[in-house]
Amino acid sequence: MVITYQGGESFKISQGELSVVVNPKAKTSADITLFSVGKDETSEKSGFVVNGPGEYEIKGVSVKGFTSTSEGGMINTIYVLDVEGMNLCFLGRLAESELLAETLEQLEEIDILFAPISQNKLAVSLEPSIIIPTGFTSESLKKFLKDAGEDSAETLDKLVIKKKDLEGREGDVVVLKEE
Repeated sequence: MVITYQGGESFKISQGELSVVVNPKAKTSADITLFSVGKDETSEKSGFVVNGPGEYEIKGVSVKGFTSTSEGGMINTIYVLDVEGMNLCFLGRLAESELLAETLEQLEEIDILFAPISQNKLAVSLEPSIIIPTGFTSESLKKFLKDAGEDSAETLDKLVIKKKDLEGREGDVVVLKEE
């Protein structure tokens, strides 16, 4: 699996012939496109589009969406994807740090968590193998790392990872450079 960061809360995940884009910032082509807060009309040719809560099975990928609140009080969808046996969780533009009990139950055993920089305490409490911060500045990243108990973080152009690479990792912060 290859994960690239497109800025803000936008990521692209590629696994073989499959491509998933989360919160694209521009027109993009993907098999699956997920939007945390509403649908962006810039992605008209983006395969199967998910823009809200529910359960979906698309091209062998299990997608579950859960309702939460974003900054500004809009509805935010938290997504959990099962791609090749790895559980990826995208918190989107989550504004609240307290989640409903039934949502928290669904967020167990997360392998890779994509968390807004403002949700560092929640991110650590979910105990994922890897945390990838989103929407950060250099200053907010320093604070995030400190709160996560890290002195520094691995900074990569892209994350290339397999399920076996997650063994022994607990809350490791990986920072991806924007494409």
